[in-house]
Amino acid sequence: MSTICHSSSLRGLCTSSSSLAGRSVVKKYLSTTAAKRPIMTTTPLSLTGGSWSTSSTSHFLNPYHQQQQRGIRSVGKTQGRVMILGSGWGGFKLLRDMDKNAYQVVAVSPRNHFLFTPLLASTSVGTLEFRCITEPVRGYTRNVEYHQAWCDSVDFEQSKVDCTLNLSTVPATHITDPTTHTLRQITNNQKNQLSLNYDHLIIAVGSYSNTFNIPGVKEHAFFLKEVSDARKIRSRVLECFERAEMSRSDEERNGLLHFAVVGGGPTGVEFSSELHDFIREDCSRLFPGLMNHVTLAVYDVAPTILANFDKSLSEYCMTKFKRSGIEVRTGTVVERVEDGKLVLKDGKQIPFGCLVWSTGLTENPMTASLENKVLKSKSKRILTDPYLRVLDNEGKVIPNVYAVGDCATIKDHELPQTAQVANQQAIYLRKALNKLAKQPEKSFTDVTAPFSFKNLGSMAYIGNWEAVVDMTKINEKAKESGTLAWVFWRSSYLTMSVSMRNKMIIPMYWLMTWVFGRDVSSFQEYDRRKRLMNAEREG
Repeated sequence: MSTICHSSSLRGLCTSSSSLAGRSVVKKYLSTTAAKRPIMTTTPLSLTGGSWSTSSTSHFLNPYHQQQQRGIRSVGKTQGRVMILGSGWGGFKLLRDMDKNAYQVVAVSPRNHFLFTPLLASTSVGTLEFRCITEPVRGYTRNVEYHQAWCDSVDFEQSKVDCTLNLSTVPATHITDPTTHTLRQITNNQKNQLSLNYDHLIIAVGSYSNTFNIPGVKEHAFFLKEVSDARKIRSRVLECFERAEMSRSDEERNGLLHFAVVGGGPTGVEFSSELHDFIREDCSRLFPGLMNHVTLAVYDVAPTILANFDKSLSEYCMTKFKRSGIEVRTGTVVERVEDGKLVLKDGKQIPFGCLVWSTGLTENPMTASLENKVLKSKSKRILTDPYLRVLDNEGKVIPNVYAVGDCATIKDHELPQTAQVANQQAIYLRKALNKLAKQPEKSFTDVTAPFSFKNLGSMAYIGNWEAVVDMTKINEKAKESGTLAWVFWRSSYLTMSVSMRNKMIIPMYWLMTWVFGRDVSSFQEYDRRKRLMNAEREG
């Protein structure tokens, strides 16, 4: 009887069960390799009630989760648990660079990736793909405990945060044939709430787009803060062209192909520029008969766009937009937004096919939940002392609680809500806490000086291979516009990309866009389920 060997290491040793020499060699090999391998208890899986179940899952947990199951607060780290709320510019930087030999790092964020926001506008029109500007949090969680969850509230006295898991509902599946049978919704009975303890807390939850409570904005406008926003905008722009292609009314076509951008800051300007390039370079080739109906306008209440840039650069951008056919309507106040219609304060009604809203930032629900616990600025940002330590509602420092990024600012010293500020604050806080771990006998203020923000300038893409670069905060003459500024803009953001993977694929997509044009595929979710359910009811 022959012996079958599946291991490539044993194929040369196993020939026949009748060979005593061969069997002795195999036994010796197995005994030595087994001694080297860690012992793992195997648990048979059983299919029960349509879901896999095991009698024990502790074998599959990392040491941090095993300790948490046993109720141990810290895992042998001298300085305890550092909890980071958020995975943006501040939170992700801290997550990567904290000293994990001194601290047990715990990350809580509803978004399981870091988003490189300066290139988000490029993805909304297909210049880049979404994977080019994201970094998975899980890829950097070696020796880190990560929870994909929203932080609902913080108990500073108990050093505890309450969270809700942000795990999307598993989509409905078809029992057998998707075209003829009813749908079944997969559900689970897992708990969605959890409480976590901390020794040090860093709040880096960012901010939301500000609607200024203008009626209809949330219902009818698109924002540009997340990858999901960019996907929706891309689908909507393509939908407008497809609907206009089928329309027989010039009035309807003019409305569908009017693209409105409210907000003349860097986000609004860069999106308008990317959209203009997409329409001029790609849509003109795909929908040549619709180009006479296309209009693109930027609306802003301020007297100019890019108001925070040097005046000459702001004027250059306005001139460039007018020359490119982008309408700039400054001093315009939006009263309300209706379905497909922008209503201005002077009573004028402007039909639109797609409206993108980028008029500043406001607090998110997590910072709003701290209303009576921390001191806040007029703009609803958490106030900190010069060491980035959070102040309670009486103005006193809350021990071991810090805040960085858009959600916070220093008392009596308002900081801009930019990625640059969040990144510098994260570097400052990481260095300070790592120093504190090496000198635990000292206080936080003994190991570091107060935080000082160094403004490294601002950049904005303005279309057709041109940009503006403003570094006048460093040197009064350090400013540039045109193609040279565009080269600086692209090379700067390429080098700032986090991973080598993205540094490789970003220029690849830039080259592909230049050679082949942008991808106009739409990955919107079709209402197939609704159509099937309606068909079943009618049947």
